Amino acid sequence: MFACPATDDFFRARIDQMIDLRHPLTVLASRMPWQEIEAAVAHLFVRKAHAGVAMADLDLFGEKPQRKTPASEAGRPRVPLRVMVSPLYLKHAFNESDEGVVARWADTPRWQFFSGQSYYEDRPPCDATTLVKFRQLLGDEGVEELLAQTINAAVELKLIKPQELNQVIVDSTVQEKAIAHPTDSRLL
Repeated sequence: MFACPATDDFFRARIDQMIDLRHPLTVLASRMPWQEIEAAVAHLFVRKAHAGVAMADLDLFGEKPQRKTPASEAGRPRVPLRVMVSPLYLKHAFNESDEGVVARWADTPRWQFFSGQSYYEDRPPCDATTLVKFRQLLGDEGVEELLAQTINAAVELKLIKPQELNQVIVDSTVQEKAIAHPTDSRLL
């Protein structure tokens, strides 16, 4: 599926020839239901008219709409939805900031493979502010859908059992407590 003896670009090597395909992140990249994720959240990125009606030809991150007239080549091209979703996974998995995940993405072939790239890119996929705007457009509904797809993939890979999802354990040790410290002025 991944290995290809010849490349489409003579001067660049494919990422799947540069990395270990047995690494957990590369295995997860092949097992994630990317088409289902894109289909589930694509409707969130359709621009709305002032009356609240969806305008199909003005979507922000979905597939490029088909137009009868040739589109202008001016302006920035769209970033694929998978390339925008995957840094959100990587950000939380590796505890990175928005700036950190975008910078590290440009340096890590394994992350680029997870994002669906075929060839190594030495530049970031987007700006960190674009990632923030994407997350705001995604909203709570989109984040819940991404979490559900991640859990479903883990159940299908048999990494967790469905019975483990019946009970939620909340750890409250990180909550701030009302404890007086020895240097507190109230104790004087």
